[in-house]
Amino acid sequence: MNILLLGSGGREHALSWKLAQSRLLSGPQDRLYAAPGNPGIAQHADCVQLDAGDHAAVILFCDEHRIGLVVVGPEAPLVDGLADSLRGAGISVFGPGKAAAQLEGSKGFTKDLCKRAGIPTAGYVRTRSFDEAVTALDAFQPPYVLKADGLAAGKGVVIPETRVEAIAELEDMFGGRFGAAGAEVVIEEFMRGEEASFFALTDGATILSFGCAQDHKRVGEGDTGPNTGGMGAYSPAPVLDAMTRGVVLEKIIAPTVRTLANEGTPYSGVLFAGLMLTDHGPKLIEYNCRFGDPECQVLMTRLHSDLGELMLACADNRLGTCEPAKFASATALTVVMAAKGYPDAPEKGGAIDLGAAETGGAKIFHAGTKLAGDGSLVADGGRVLNVTATGSTVTDAQAAAYRAIDEITFPTGFCRRDIGWREVAREAKSLA
Repeated sequence: MNILLLGSGGREHALSWKLAQSRLLSGPQDRLYAAPGNPGIAQHADCVQLDAGDHAAVILFCDEHRIGLVVVGPEAPLVDGLADSLRGAGISVFGPGKAAAQLEGSKGFTKDLCKRAGIPTAGYVRTRSFDEAVTALDAFQPPYVLKADGLAAGKGVVIPETRVEAIAELEDMFGGRFGAAGAEVVIEEFMRGEEASFFALTDGATILSFGCAQDHKRVGEGDTGPNTGGMGAYSPAPVLDAMTRGVVLEKIIAPTVRTLANEGTPYSGVLFAGLMLTDHGPKLIEYNCRFGDPECQVLMTRLHSDLGELMLACADNRLGTCEPAKFASATALTVVMAAKGYPDAPEKGGAIDLGAAETGGAKIFHAGTKLAGDGSLVADGGRVLNVTATGSTVTDAQAAAYRAIDEITFPTGFCRRDIGWREVAREAKSLA
């Protein structure tokens, strides 16, 4: 079978690496294509230039190259309805249609669905103007959670500590800081607890658990500074024990899938639930309609099951014939190396020498790289590399990842040195 993967980041490098191991690509004529890809993805796939926003061009490519499965990596093409166009052309695609992808495309849509389905989440108000939002602040206590309703590359959430700061942030948001994504702002109750990520595959009827992780959103060590797309992650997340995962499936994931199906917009693909583990149990923060980045990197590192077969079964509405996904018991941890200035104004073009970083067993996923004219590797984005390692504990995986980072020469890059810090502290305490 030929497979087309859309995307160019670290998530897609991890997906291409795992898809290349699938039995679906075991034949001599089987090809994995990626559009547009990156230098890391090019190690596993044939990279082609294809505009995911041009649905007709994508369909034509699939017809000409006998594509049996399309895997959509990022959220924007899904929210744009690409999966609908592909399915309409008879092409199997892993990812939800436009209506169901509103789970990520609109924070307000998801909050309203939670209310209808009785899914535990934070109290909220949807606001469509600056004046309306300022008035709505009266219903909340600081700190305030302000979310741009639409897609904002994981950076559309601000948490001001005072009303004065909240008003200034609202003025900025409605003033165009997040473009069209900020035309509506959702104000939420601040939830206290620890965040974790839970993943499930679904074809709209069957639901398969697909692992858990913890991400580190803040740019600075100790979880300080502005939110980013993610500075590192590890999997599994011990705070999501078996009992808690069962509650998440029963109280959050299943009602979501059931409600969407009952309302005529069945969800197909990966469902990524961002959770807050509160004193009153897990509550939904938000949904994403694609794999997390960098959570995908640690999930793929641990995955033993055939990713291609699971994705195809999901796309073809036969997930119920599949066995549960199998993962290694070991911990995988990834550290994001970003370009200086990230997340505001990352410096592009910095030279990168990977050296002996992978000789100790680590895996480097390319997130924002390109090849210069002389063939050398340079930075071409905010988040540039995902250095991923495994270990029997989070502490061991963390040490292995940073050993690999120390082998990399990237003068205009930086990383957090405390990825996994909460669990490392818990592990140290358990040994004391």
